[in-house]
Amino acid sequence: AAEEEVEEEEGTDNEAAQSITSSVELSTSSLELSIQTRIFKIIVIGDSNVGKTCLTFRFTGGSFPDKTEATIGVDFREKAVEIEGETIKVQVWDTAGQERFRKSMVEHYYRNVHAVVFVYDVTKMASFRNLQTWIEECNGHRVSASVPRVLVGNKCDLVDQIQVPSNMALKFADSHNMLLFETSAKDPRESQNVDSIFMSLACRLKAQKSLLYRDVEREDGRVRLTQETETKSNCPC
Repeated sequence: AAEEEVEEEEGTDNEAAQSITSSVELSTSSLELSIQTRIFKIIVIGDSNVGKTCLTFRFTGGSFPDKTEATIGVDFREKAVEIEGETIKVQVWDTAGQERFRKSMVEHYYRNVHAVVFVYDVTKMASFRNLQTWIEECNGHRVSASVPRVLVGNKCDLVDQIQVPSNMALKFADSHNMLLFETSAKDPRESQNVDSIFMSLACRLKAQKSLLYRDVEREDGRVRLTQETETKSNCPC
């Protein structure tokens, strides 16, 4: 009887050990997965009604929303993309353009930003003039000058209503070291151009190779994180 009790205890200990080992392996596997999938946070800012939400819908969902309401506070959508064989998760953060909706969220919104998209409405000169204010707010929240930024003129499908000439926008973009994209979130023929906005940023961010730890190696049963330092990229974007 004593021998049977000892065998039962040993069996229980072995089961517990196996359970712990399985949990550790599962945890390690999850850690590897989360480390290997890099996440890029791209924020979209500009006046109300310039089409920020519609741009994020077009990129992440491939369509134009049937109807939209004013964004209250902060919202974000994400899309997994593949660049040079690596799956990268692009998070596009959309914020309210109206001060009363965004005041309490601004600090959190600018935290850990990887890239910035400034949006104006090509049919509203005021939204273009206000870009300087948005740039100043961005700089005021200590977004590094090394963080990639692009300028997007939206609603270019409204040809007869355009108030902001392309050459004026290009001159502004050049003076602030930004690429200029003129597009329409509404026109399905422009969907590839909308994709190009975010993919060009994702490619540039991936090329930097320094945003997140990526390689996982096991040493003595532990997980070691190795940071990549390579800067060359063959990204086609």
